[in-house]
Amino acid sequence: MRLYPVVILAGGLATRLRPATEKIPKALVEIGGSPFIYHQLRLLHSHGMRRVIVSAWYRGDMIRDYVGNGNRFDMEVEYVFDGESPLGTGGAIRKALPSLDSPFFVLYGDSYLPCEYAAIQAHFEIGGLPALMTVFRNSGKWDASNVEMADGRIARYDKKNTTPRMAYIDYGLGMFAPSVFKALREGQSADLAEIYQKLVVERNLLAYDVPERFYEIGSFEGLRELDGILTRNPDQFLKKE
Repeated sequence: MRLYPVVILAGGLATRLRPATEKIPKALVEIGGSPFIYHQLRLLHSHGMRRVIVSAWYRGDMIRDYVGNGNRFDMEVEYVFDGESPLGTGGAIRKALPSLDSPFFVLYGDSYLPCEYAAIQAHFEIGGLPALMTVFRNSGKWDASNVEMADGRIARYDKKNTTPRMAYIDYGLGMFAPSVFKALREGQSADLAEIYQKLVVERNLLAYDVPERFYEIGSFEGLRELDGILTRNPDQFLKKE
């Protein structure tokens, strides 16, 4: 199966990781002896992904200088920069649309997700809806659960107003048809969470329950955990041929 492109949202200020991110973007924080995005791209490549669009803002030129055109990862990597002001996660995706002529994955720039990307794409294609959110049955273990799932769709998604029925958490990977973002003006700031919530109201958000837990470097705790794992074995989560 040929996998769709993936947009990596790597534009944040990463204030929770200061002082580590005072001079570098989060994507270049060292994990297991290499910048985080090195591990992220290797994981995606092992699952068959070959085209990446990096959406960047804060010190994004440093990401481009490190990754380049993606040749050394055997991938095609492009860049879309927010501009003078950050566009938010939704606005950044809207700006990337000219580079996308098919459905696409969206991955947060601090997420390391050892999941079955091909299976998720197949579920999206069969589901017939314009968007998909991957979820994990978290039950409040790693972070506050924020998703209710029912009948294969997302029934409620809210990071601020949680309910006892929220047993799942947003896993950090979505899939979208380009039409989801075309209502936004180019250059308009928007939050992906709000777009997800609109899709929920419209009953247009498919759910995919991922059995494997997620890893992240958005916090020092998550960074230390993943650093320990990938220091011991940088290939631990790579998909074998």
